[in-house]
Amino acid sequence: MKFGVFYELQIPRPWDEESEYRLFQQTLDQIELADKLGYDNIWAVEHHFLEEYSHCSAPEVLLAAASQRTKNIRIGHSVAQLTTSPPQRVAERVSTLDLVSHGRVEFGMGEAGSLTELEPFGRTKEEKREVWEEALKALVPMMTESATEFHGKYFDFPLRNVLPKPRQKPHPPLWVACTQLDTIAYAGQLGIGALGFQFVGPEMAQAWVHAYYNNFTKRRAPIAGYQPNPGIALVSMFMCSETDELAVQRSDGATFFEFAIRYYSSSNGDRGKPGEVNLWEQYQAWLAERQAEGKGLPRGATSGLVGSPDKLRRRLNKFQESNIDQVLLLVQAGQNKHEDICASLELFAREVMPEFHDREPEHLKWKEGVLSGDIELEEIDLSPHYIKRFDQYNQEMGRGKRSLEDATG
Repeated sequence: MKFGVFYELQIPRPWDEESEYRLFQQTLDQIELADKLGYDNIWAVEHHFLEEYSHCSAPEVLLAAASQRTKNIRIGHSVAQLTTSPPQRVAERVSTLDLVSHGRVEFGMGEAGSLTELEPFGRTKEEKREVWEEALKALVPMMTESATEFHGKYFDFPLRNVLPKPRQKPHPPLWVACTQLDTIAYAGQLGIGALGFQFVGPEMAQAWVHAYYNNFTKRRAPIAGYQPNPGIALVSMFMCSETDELAVQRSDGATFFEFAIRYYSSSNGDRGKPGEVNLWEQYQAWLAERQAEGKGLPRGATSGLVGSPDKLRRRLNKFQESNIDQVLLLVQAGQNKHEDICASLELFAREVMPEFHDREPEHLKWKEGVLSGDIELEEIDLSPHYIKRFDQYNQEMGRGKRSLEDATG
């Protein structure tokens, strides 16, 4: 199993003049540390206008800086929004990043999820999947061919040679953001790596691993001439400390992260006046209300990889049984402290990560068997996992259960 460190670049209010500068510099220090400790990759998102939740609107700049302070760690662009940038600009930026990083880029792509992001670029939620698919068809030849043109519904590009070309041939490995669970299976059908941004347990992870690889091996239908990239990665809340109690204490950001993502992904269009949003204040009020109702800590405070090395080892053993390829560790969230993040990365790398790295050949043998057809994976009914995940969500939000039709959109 491989391990990545995943960044949204969150800055809850109150801010000062140094808040963003301090966060970016600390992030670069953490990435440099992760490289020295032997982590496999780092991933930085692309988001726009999402106050407090994500201040990472130009990840290729951050990742380029990180590439100059690291030697071995893979550089994950997670993800380039194909709905908010012309495909030629995405191809140019990713190719340049691949060159300056000596060919270490993992190229994640996504649609953008909220109206806060989509509307300023003239996109709607209803069309974003179609826009994404068309952009993918346009940009792959831009990275692989000496001259290309594209004429579609959303993009029109005359014959040009898009420069530069990436160092990795034919292009960096492709991944797609899977904010919605069913996109994991869709990624397998496309033949692209799946970046699972839903927080799921080991049993649910196994179901989605089966869905992904069964689609990849039996029902693959690529929509452009790209190199297939079989792989599934899942994001997990993360804080590794000497005791479970200390880890929970140091990872308050986990619950803020969940609160903030629900705020921006909600269908409710009222986001407050830009520049005056105060998510941290609303989050504190939400926590106080939960406490008054006797509900205790939200699920994010104790789920995922939050705990002592022994607890994380037990949970990772269960994840490994599901045969996911890698875990993306979400450690920078809310007001988690830089020194706690560094200590967590160091403790995990010393006490937990080596034994799972040592088992990577065993996993690769399983994966080779699946891809060759020598290992047959069960076709698992995903419906119960949809319902379970949405029931968990609604319990957190104080809502009743939803039907399967509601749960699957």
